[in-house]
Amino acid sequence: MIELTDITRSFGTPPVEVLRGVNLSVAAGEFVGVVGPSGSGKSTLLNILGTLDRPTSGRVVLAGDDVSQLSDNALSDVRCHRIGFVFQQFHLSDGRSALDNVGDGLLYRGCSRQTRRREATAALERVGLGHRLRHHPSQLSGGERQRVAIARATVGRPAILLADEPTGNLDQASGASVMELLGELNREGTTIVMITHDRELAAGLPRSVRVTDGVIHDQPAHHHAGAVA
Repeated sequence: MIELTDITRSFGTPPVEVLRGVNLSVAAGEFVGVVGPSGSGKSTLLNILGTLDRPTSGRVVLAGDDVSQLSDNALSDVRCHRIGFVFQQFHLSDGRSALDNVGDGLLYRGCSRQTRRREATAALERVGLGHRLRHHPSQLSGGERQRVAIARATVGRPAILLADEPTGNLDQASGASVMELLGELNREGTTIVMITHDRELAAGLPRSVRVTDGVIHDQPAHHHAGAVA
């Protein structure tokens, strides 16, 4: 599903190399944690995986297609149809209901308003928020807001879900609930790559890799997708 080959990423003048020859392979249906300290390059890696950033050199293959040389418009189409994003900060619009926040995830697919609302309702029911459709983010708990964000990321049924510290702003119970939900999505077939600095959390995933100073130091063999421990 994902294949990174000899990826480097540099910033500034003189260039500072943030990623240094990264190779990473993620099979369809895997749940992979990318763990590392702040400044290790893991968020830059996630941005390249999500086509939000381009590598300085190297090859990025998603679902069998080399996206390294695609135009910006073509990359936008890849993100729209193949990738969902979940962030630590939720990034929800305060003035809009949970239903509208999730429906907005389909805007760039050209869906009608009726279709967006129908699909958004189904997505919110899938994450256990069918009773919160009309609530605004300010009326929801942190865990509920992250569930809305996950519903928005998955409303279009993307093959790949990228999560950047999705439990970072949550208490322990809410974080555990979100991880359980991600595990359910994975068991349904979604390929998930999750960034975290929490080694204990990463150790509970079916597979994890460690990034330090822009290099992947260990990459365990693929495991069959399964429940989050």
